[in-house]
Amino acid sequence: MSTPSDAASPTLVTPSLLRDWPLPAPGEDKYSRGSVLVIGGARATPGAALLAGTAALRAGAGKLTLAVGESVAVQLGVALPECGAMGLPENPDGSVTGEGLHRISSYLDRADTLLIGPGLDDQDLAEDLLHALLERETGTGRKDDGGGPAVVLDAYALGALVNVGDQFEPWKGRLILTPNTKEAEILLGRDLKDLPADVAEIADRYQAVVSCQGLIARPSGTEAPEDSELWKITTGYGGLGTSGSGDVLAGAIAGLRARGTSEAQAACWGTHLHAAAADRLASTLGPLGFLARELADELPALMLELNT
Repeated sequence: MSTPSDAASPTLVTPSLLRDWPLPAPGEDKYSRGSVLVIGGARATPGAALLAGTAALRAGAGKLTLAVGESVAVQLGVALPECGAMGLPENPDGSVTGEGLHRISSYLDRADTLLIGPGLDDQDLAEDLLHALLERETGTGRKDDGGGPAVVLDAYALGALVNVGDQFEPWKGRLILTPNTKEAEILLGRDLKDLPADVAEIADRYQAVVSCQGLIARPSGTEAPEDSELWKITTGYGGLGTSGSGDVLAGAIAGLRARGTSEAQAACWGTHLHAAAADRLASTLGPLGFLARELADELPALMLELNT
């Protein structure tokens, strides 16, 4: 891999770097490629969970379950027949609550990666959900043994993380955050000043790998197979600023992590693939107007080109 970097000089994520950092072999069956559990999908925003789940499968995950509001679970299961769809309790407005985790208990136990956030639409209820998930983890003893699935937080789950205090201790070391710039400001509690340094600060504060606006950071001073602590994506198009694009990014990272990558490798590969997909769509459809769901369809070919 590349030489060590610091916040002032990130390692550039190029195709040659990724070819020297290959993804795990696909294995013989779907179980060898890992399972992803997406928790989100309120009644008003079910498409976010659909986009994230599709991207996870396009990134090569073997199994997918969508745990979404009970009023939209059947529809999502039909829209994406490759997934399992489980209904979670909702409030009268259709927002997913923090109750009913027993309905998905076996999926939580078996998942290789949890992706929490796509399609959640109530900040307070998202916080309740994180509290419930963390209380469940603490009850399993995982706080002591460091086990359990990787956890990717996106959208409203990021804002909720700020308010759970030290309760997120069980997730440290296996946490990936995918904030946009506004969500990064929420995580820091201030305006952004210098994005590379700010992303590195978020990584250290939450002991998480962070992907934000083409910058990826892992916590400093931690043992990891990677040489660098900060990376920068070298591709990408302005058309990524479209509804649902962030859900695709989070889903791609979750799918790659489920396959057995490290958190940093999943974030670097996923962020590059997401950006490269936008480049490819821009060249065929134009710089603006391509859809987030079209990004996911580009992922398999891009992975093939980089992994051969």
